[in-house]
This record gives sequence, C-alpha cells and structure tokens, in this order.
Amino acid sequence: MRIAIPLPVRRVIGALEDGGYEAYIVGGCVRDSILGRSPDDFDVTTNATPEEMLRVFRDMHTIETGLRHGTLTVLCDKMPIEVTTYRIDGEYLDRRRPSEIQFTESLTEDLARRDFTINAMAYSEKDGLIDPFGGRDDLARRLIRAVGEPEKRFSEDALRILRAVRFASTLSFSVEEKTAAAVHELCNELDEISKERIFSELKKIVCGDGAYSALMEFSDVLGVIIPEIRDSFGFDQHSPYHKYDVWEHTAIATACAEKDSITRLATLLHDIAKPACFRADKNGRGHFKGHCDLGAELSSAILKRLKSDADTIKKVSELIRLHEFKHSSVQESRLLLSEIGIEQFLRLISLQKADASAKQDFCLPRNAELDKIAESAKSAVANGECLSLSALAVNGRDMSELGFCGTEIGEILRTLLKAVICGKLPNEKNALMEFANKNKS
Repeated sequence: MRIAIPLPVRRVIGALEDGGYEAYIVGGCVRDSILGRSPDDFDVTTNATPEEMLRVFRDMHTIETGLRHGTLTVLCDKMPIEVTTYRIDGEYLDRRRPSEIQFTESLTEDLARRDFTINAMAYSEKDGLIDPFGGRDDLARRLIRAVGEPEKRFSEDALRILRAVRFASTLSFSVEEKTAAAVHELCNELDEISKERIFSELKKIVCGDGAYSALMEFSDVLGVIIPEIRDSFGFDQHSPYHKYDVWEHTAIATACAEKDSITRLATLLHDIAKPACFRADKNGRGHFKGHCDLGAELSSAILKRLKSDADTIKKVSELIRLHEFKHSSVQESRLLLSEIGIEQFLRLISLQKADASAKQDFCLPRNAELDKIAESAKSAVANGECLSLSALAVNGRDMSELGFCGTEIGEILRTLLKAVICGKLPNEKNALMEFANKNKS
C-alpha cells in the first residue's frame, strides 16, 4: 500500500533519514489515510533523541513543545509537524501523563504504548506500513481494540475510555469484546479526568455518524459524565406520540440532528428534564409540563460543570427552552427569527426535525412543514426583510428627536420592529415616525 505524504512532512522525514535516523508518520494520520480520509495533521516518530532532533532541524523553525518528553514541533513550509522520539512510558500516576519516560531504539516498543491498534501503526515510503498489533485488520473489521490489556491502557489514562466511545461513534465501528468490557468496568474512573478533556471528547461523540449506537451501548459511560441523564434510561413516556423510552428517543434524535456540536448537544439534552416533570393524567397518559424551561436550566448547569464556553452554554440552553416552539404562523416564526438570528433558528429547526424523527411514524410529516419554514426563513434573510433593529428605517436618534429618552428608545424601536415583522407597518421612515409619535406616553 502507498500513503500520500504532504511535501513538508516528507522533508521532515527526509532530514531525519539523511541524518542517519529512522522516521515514520504515525497514529491518526496513518489510520485516516488507510480509511481514505484526509488527515487533520501528521505526526512523525523517530529514533533520534531530542538533542539529535535539534541538530537535524537547526536550520528550520522549531518549537520545543514537550522536549522533556521527546516531542519537538517543526514548522516546515508553515506546516506544524510534531516529531517525537520512540519512547516507553512509565507509570501514569496522575491518570494523564507518564511520571517518567524512557527513550528507546525500538519502533515496536513505541507503538506498544498507544491506546488502540488502529492508532498504533506507522508508515514510511521506504519501509511501507509497520503494523505489529493488527491495526489494519481491525480497520477492515471496523473494530476498536486496545493495544495489549485494555484494563492497563485505561488505567494509564482513563480518558481512553471515552476515546473508545468516540472512535466507535465517529468511525461507526464496534468495540472489541474485551475492550468494551473494560470500558464498562472502569468508566467510573472518568471522574478523575479534567472536565475540559471530557467535554472535548463528548462533542466528538455526539457529532459522529455512529452516535446512536455509541450512546445506546455506552449509556453507562455517558451517565458518569452527565449523571442527570440516568433517570432517562428506560423511562416510559406513556405518550401516544412516543414509541421509545426517553433515552432511546434522545439517542435516535441526536443521531438525526445536523452534525453541529451546538445542535447535537442541545438534542442530547433536550429531554433531560422529562423524568422530573412527568405527570400522568387519570387515563395514564404522560405529560411533561415545564420540561423545556427546566431542561434549559439543567443543561446550562451541566455544560458549566463540563467547562463549556459561554457561547455554547447560551445557545444550547436557548434551543432546549424553545424546542417545542409551535411556528403557528409566519409572523410568529419571523419574530423568533428576529430574536435569535438565522443560524440559531436553523439549529432549532434541525432539533425539532430530529425530535419528530424519533417519535411515532405519524409525526414524520411534521418534518416537511419544518423544511418549508426553514426555507422561508432563509429566503427572508436573503431578500433583506427587516428582521433586526439595524434594518429598521428609523433609529435611536430619530426616536430621541420625537422626545423619547433612556429605555423608552429601545422599547419603542422593538415595538416598531415587531409591527413591521407582523405586517402592521411598512418599513418606511414616515410611517414609523408617525406611529411612534402617536404612541408617546
């Protein structure tokens, strides 16, 4: 087999080989290349020591990324390439990094420290594929399998538990039996991992093509990082609109939503409050009054705990609060579009379609209606319809000239915008000024 290696990476490998050292691309770039995907970046491994690497690359721009651990970043033609010395890891006392490392001359020993067989392959144009642990076969079998004993791999760095779920989701692979057993057995060790690292993996899990299977098979893992979802497992909705329990409905909906992290996180958490809000009427039918508002509060608290950025927290909680918005008229949809903007409006439509797709079949026609609403909203924006204060034919200065002051200015402008959106006023200065003047207090 042959892997296409970018010229800057070939130059880095060539410089090492010219110096008498071994050098290979390694890890994810090899995996993705075999799968026919374009790698995000290329890492190189070599038997050159850090001091020897510094000599080899003395004429290139280098960054001593983690030289103590054998890693040097080489900037070649503006492309950053991490080059790392073959190494053997010592004990992982902090469950993240080895307390000590030992450099080695053996590529196989270096590959043996890696997490999964599909990430433990190396390649060079000179030697071809180096695959001592059967990673290529596992790729062909669509299998995630730990290198060596999975319990040891996961005990070294518990984040690898979540990485196994992530690869299962993003690659739509199965997790090998022993590896999966260790994931379930050791998942509580994720409590020791930083929230930032967990959140980074969670976003990748929910955005994978295999999100449904990953969420269903490894619900216990998700329950460790988001304990609030456990109440959803097996929770019967007692509703004529639903044929799945809350968790399976959530998993199906998440996999149906657009692969945008905000949309998928919102879909993952959209029914988080249903168990707490459940009430059965005298006929035994379930109702969930208030679950949108409570769900927005819970999701905000969950994402804050996971160290999410503020923008994601705001947008996810907003989508959850609005996910049962009815779009009962064009005017109401336009008002909402004006309030939240086109990007967030289209996320809401995606969430609502995903929600409908995970209900009874008679709910599916709703998706065609939502598609029309989305197209109408996009047309409104493209045609320059007045949907924001900045698009009004009047501004704060105009209102000030009419005698409005302080907070009154914002209030009257919002009133005018609503009237324009609802078709009660044209977006023309004279008409708006006349209406505002008549409505002075």
